[in-house]
Amino acid sequence: MSVSEGSVRDMLAANLRRVRTERGLSISELSRRSKIGKATLSQLESGAGNPTIETVFSLSRVLEVPISDLLDARPTSGLTVVRAKEAEVLSGEGVDLRPLQRIESGDAVFELFDQEVRAGCRQESLGHVGTEHTIVQAGRLHVQVEGQEVELGPGDYVGFDASLPHSYTAPDEAVRSVLLLQYRADQRLHLSDAAPGTPSSTED
Repeated sequence: MSVSEGSVRDMLAANLRRVRTERGLSISELSRRSKIGKATLSQLESGAGNPTIETVFSLSRVLEVPISDLLDARPTSGLTVVRAKEAEVLSGEGVDLRPLQRIESGDAVFELFDQEVRAGCRQESLGHVGTEHTIVQAGRLHVQVEGQEVELGPGDYVGFDASLPHSYTAPDEAVRSVLLLQYRADQRLHLSDAAPGTPSSTED
């Protein structure tokens, strides 16, 4: 997924409203479930907000859709090149993510990210849709999943159910890694999947 086709902010604005409407949720109800303020959600849907990793992952968890359904990844064919300087960074408390590609194969969907955990920082997640795979490229990474903690070094891999509470910590220097999010194809919500009678707009 290359975000050079449009900013994360603009893509999230269009897709958040679409998915929220397909789910039949008002902004008030989405705010209650996600713990994100109504004003913030309204800003995000209007393209005026400043999305963070925490916000996007929280929306993914509550709406039960892959991250790329919010960031608008379109299937590509042939040669795909994403230049480091062209991929817009999605930042959180301790992590910077660069979305690279969405891959669909059979009944599986994969999202590929370049991930950097900043030195001395910790990134926590309450959980979200899918299975999470991480391969460390450089540095020493602490990964905690529902109270169980492991330490990874260059070349090490960890995989886990992403719906569980988890965190990444870089205790020393910054950690570079590849993050792969895996979903079942039926976890992606399409426009045609909206239930009959779903309201076309639920603002409040």
